[in-house]
Amino acid sequence: MNRDLENPGPDDEIDHEGPITPYKQLAAILTARIERGDWAPDRAIPSEVRLVQEYGLARSTVRRTIALLVDEGVLYVVPQRGMFVKGK
Repeated sequence: MNRDLENPGPDDEIDHEGPITPYKQLAAILTARIERGDWAPDRAIPSEVRLVQEYGLARSTVRRTIALLVDEGVLYVVPQRGMFVKGK
């Protein structure tokens, strides 16, 4: 596990007791995974349900993370299709 609280790595887990809110931790982890190439531009990332299961978070927390990444231009949402990595 990466010990840099400000910049979690792609393989880090959520620290539920840490000073950084879980939705920001998840946003940093997903961004790191995109930068590493886990998901190509215009390809779907895992569903909300999958992210809830994988990271042990509430669905509302995952939704807040997705909204943040959409606002930051990292992801875009296609209704009835999922969340996709925004191309550069």
